[in-house]
Amino acid sequence: MAASNLLSDSLKVIPSREIPKTRCWTENAKLELNPQAGPYVWLTYREAYDAALQMGSAMRSRGVNPGERCGIYGSNCPEWIIAMEACNSQAIPYVPLYDSLGANAVEFIINHAEVSIAFVQESKIPAMLTCLPKCTSYLKRDELNCLISYLCCSAIISFGKISSSQKEEAEELGVSCFSWEEFALLGSLDCELPPKQKTDICTIMYTSGTTGEPKGVVYPMRLSWQKFSKDITCLLAVFQATEEDTYFSFLPLAHVFDQIMETYCIYKGSSIGFWGADVRYLMEDIQELKPTIFCGVPRVYERIYGGAIAKISSGGALRKALFQYAYNYKLRNLEKGLRQDEAAPRLDRLIFDKIKQGFGGRVRLLFSGAAPLSRHVEDLTESSGGCLTSIVNEFSMMGTVGVPFPTIEARLESVPEMGYDALSNVPRGEICLRGKTLFSGYFKRQDLTESALVDGWFHTGDIGEWQPNGAMKIIDRKKNIFKLSQGEYVAVENLENTYSRCPLITSIWVYGNSFESFLVAVVVPDKKALEDWAENHNVTGDFKSLCENLEARKYILDELNNTGQNHQNSAQLKGFERLKAIHLDPNPFDIERDLVTPTFKLKRPQLLKYYKDIIDRLYSEAKGTKS
Repeated sequence: MAASNLLSDSLKVIPSREIPKTRCWTENAKLELNPQAGPYVWLTYREAYDAALQMGSAMRSRGVNPGERCGIYGSNCPEWIIAMEACNSQAIPYVPLYDSLGANAVEFIINHAEVSIAFVQESKIPAMLTCLPKCTSYLKRDELNCLISYLCCSAIISFGKISSSQKEEAEELGVSCFSWEEFALLGSLDCELPPKQKTDICTIMYTSGTTGEPKGVVYPMRLSWQKFSKDITCLLAVFQATEEDTYFSFLPLAHVFDQIMETYCIYKGSSIGFWGADVRYLMEDIQELKPTIFCGVPRVYERIYGGAIAKISSGGALRKALFQYAYNYKLRNLEKGLRQDEAAPRLDRLIFDKIKQGFGGRVRLLFSGAAPLSRHVEDLTESSGGCLTSIVNEFSMMGTVGVPFPTIEARLESVPEMGYDALSNVPRGEICLRGKTLFSGYFKRQDLTESALVDGWFHTGDIGEWQPNGAMKIIDRKKNIFKLSQGEYVAVENLENTYSRCPLITSIWVYGNSFESFLVAVVVPDKKALEDWAENHNVTGDFKSLCENLEARKYILDELNNTGQNHQNSAQLKGFERLKAIHLDPNPFDIERDLVTPTFKLKRPQLLKYYKDIIDRLYSEAKGTKS
């Protein structure tokens, strides 16, 4: 089952089965602060397939040919999936645009991928129109083999309606705009589908661009979704999805992780329900849909866990003690090797099933990706969303990223400059991956492709350690890039360079990890600058005591964040890149404490070990402030 005929093959088996459904909002609800959503509205596989064929045919009628690119910009919804399948039917590579990227990144991707046409969510059309004047033209040959200049993104199709003023604004830029219904009328169900080659591009997924301009990760048609789905089925064993399952679509479809999950559900004939794209009503959506499969990032599970614990604690000491007893009892049995459903069945019914009701009462399978959790899938865009995974009911894999998928080879490569030896008794080194479900390269960036793919092996930049049970544990990063708990990448060296422009400091070490959602830092302030501040604010004391002063800490924290936002030679920092708490150290980072190299580069593992208690205190203080 290739990506190009996934939906049609599923249709042969389950033509009337329900597929993407979304909540229906009443007309007046959109104007209220607390809108009341109606029931989910269903589409069948047949209806979704016919809509995809019609939209694909309409694209061809607009002169979009196989191989030319189509953008998809918006939140998860049935139209997103239908647009994707429309592209697949006509061998038109689709280019997802992250809903949170902003206009500059969207503009870059449209130009870089030479997007010919785009499907856009209604609420995103103003942002799309804003970036269109900066979209360039590109050259392609017409039927007479003459080179003609074409405007990038010459047509926009709304997921819903489009206003007359928006049409006029677009037409002034040479761009045609259509509502979803208008564009469908241009297509036909009786259309000829072009032949597809395994080497044709299926999709180009751009990374978030944290370390510079976004990179286009290329997936060819040869990527076998069926084989990838069989990998998941094999690893999930008795927990595989069926036609009776309902998947809750929450993670962005523009991200490879959710696309893989929804593809798997379509392959298995499951139903898919989309959240309403408003986090305030996330739990209401879940309660209405009552999904059996849920996919999230650790931050989501942490919020649910925190809410459950708070509710239990509010019930009194006895209720809290009973829950803790049940938790410890089940944990001990899991550690002994019992299956999840065998570890404490009576306590499940009495206590844990009440927590299950928070997911609608039917959930039986929870996936987590993008950052560590008990059952964690290592998630890189280049790895098509998953290369290693923990196995269901193997509690010993907790804290690891599990074992490789059947389609993936994994090995470690020594990193001597960091002291990691892949051939030692405890093998450690950079994780390298190879397999048919990996990407084929970076779009228009042969230089990056050659550096990332060496003899077919993708160098991830993660430092791993093989465990005795065959699982992989990530222990470090070869490159100083990491993810926060919400899945956002942080290029810490770039941030430190930006913050170092603040004239109040002499050096800074920024810290974050995949279990926290924000950053903290240890800062060495400039002695004279701090003393000048103290004099102006009538604060007395020596340099050490000034570093301990709360007002001084707040002053420098504010100035650091202002530097990140206002410096003329750097882009404004994103919200998750701003510091939430800092510690002022009067002593510079030095070689004597093994905190820097002889060339004064920061030694991050040693810094963390030295400042561990301070880092823990900063997170505790910041969370207290936030609450």
